[in-house]
Amino acid sequence: MPYSPERRLLAVILSLVLTPALAEDTAPAHDADDPGTIRVLLVAGLETTLSSQMSGTLGEFKASLGQTVAKDAVLARFDCAEAQARSRVAAAELTMARQNLDAKRNLRKLDAVGDLEVAMANTELQKADGARALAQAQSGYCVVQAPFAGRVAKVHAKPFQTVAAGTPLFDLVSDGALKVRLNVPSNLLPRLKDNQALEVDILETGKAYPAHVSAINARVDAVAQTVELEARLDAAHPELIAGMSGTARFPRAHD
Repeated sequence: MPYSPERRLLAVILSLVLTPALAEDTAPAHDADDPGTIRVLLVAGLETTLSSQMSGTLGEFKASLGQTVAKDAVLARFDCAEAQARSRVAAAELTMARQNLDAKRNLRKLDAVGDLEVAMANTELQKADGARALAQAQSGYCVVQAPFAGRVAKVHAKPFQTVAAGTPLFDLVSDGALKVRLNVPSNLLPRLKDNQALEVDILETGKAYPAHVSAINARVDAVAQTVELEARLDAAHPELIAGMSGTARFPRAHD
């Protein structure tokens, strides 16, 4: 039975609508799906989370997000009146133990006390010395210092906040050339070697940067059938920061 003019018009409209969609479904894959192209992530050469080593209230707070800090720079201070008082008490007890030992030794010369009492006084001195060392170490926790030069990537706490021991305070990332992390198919292992050249294209900058493989994982991920690599950029680039991503490509044998 022949189609009516209305049905023929509807068929033409449907063909015009569906044709572009079918064309998109059959379009060639983007370059990111090229087996020679591998996703990468930039990470700092050294990064850490600095946590509180004591329970207390934060006082002076010198570091802020994105700030550049030098090695051993003071990032924060705790209100340490209590810790300092304990340190003074420990120092006084050490002085008293030392005086007691000297007195026992003088009495021993006069045969007024025995060797056991002298030995016990000496043990008390060692105990007091240990207590003083512990108090001094705890007083050192009052100051939070940068273990290396870098930048503050995150601030977890606030001034005058009371925190427990182990509470994260700052995330710190080091300066200098960044590392490149990537996972490559395990079937490429026979071709991989230390110091192998590769090119890294960073999405955020739209530029390519030369790099070299610096580490190859000793174990293959059996599920994903990939092996983790680390590479070093050949130079430091001020526009690059940790967390940027992109793709990497190894030169082909005939390149």
